[in-house]
Amino acid sequence: MFFDPVYFLFLVPGLLLSFWAQFKVKSTFKKYAEVPSARGLSGAEAAAELIRHRGVSGVRIEEVSGFLSDHYDPAQRVLRLSPDVYHGRSLSALGVAAHEAGHAIQHAKAYGPLKLRSYLVKPANFGSSFGLVIASVGFALQATSMVMVGVVLFSAAVLFTLVTLPVEFDASRRAVVALKELGIVTAREAQGSAAVLNAAALTYVAAAVSAILQLLYFLFRAGLMGGRREE
Repeated sequence: MFFDPVYFLFLVPGLLLSFWAQFKVKSTFKKYAEVPSARGLSGAEAAAELIRHRGVSGVRIEEVSGFLSDHYDPAQRVLRLSPDVYHGRSLSALGVAAHEAGHAIQHAKAYGPLKLRSYLVKPANFGSSFGLVIASVGFALQATSMVMVGVVLFSAAVLFTLVTLPVEFDASRRAVVALKELGIVTAREAQGSAAVLNAAALTYVAAAVSAILQLLYFLFRAGLMGGRREE
């Protein structure tokens, strides 16, 4: 089980896509981080303007350490931006800041997929931590019922990655539309910010693909996809 070469046939495509996505997002961010916007707003200023224009109140914007550690915390209603984005006045900084502002707007507008994802956080974390372990132990003990318990638990993590896709794509769409609508970037500059967000989207696609492939492997090993059950 633990040295099954078939596992790598399922694992490698997701790994390659993840490596490519990480390379793409870093190289694209770096490229457009060197292109300043004509209006000259910082990422923090742009995010604040977007949130205010959409009629959202009560959201704080804070600086957080790390590279591309940007995120929106719905529990605290805090939009946290990395130093390069918080202070940056580049097309990269504006794109990322507007994307995270998009999440704050989604939260305020009770965007359905975001609400669903929030419900899935705890089951997904539990399934990701214990699902694969339980399934692996089940194979080692030749206990099919234990394998299926692990598969069901891990399915919550897979579902979380799938629900994340429309959430992230919608936030990026909102970001690009708002940046142009408010005149924070020109139509031509918006192409650079959009390129950064499109590259970042690849990381979520890669995560979903990797999770699906892992789930398919366990279904295959359990004999539900033509694979041979452990005897």
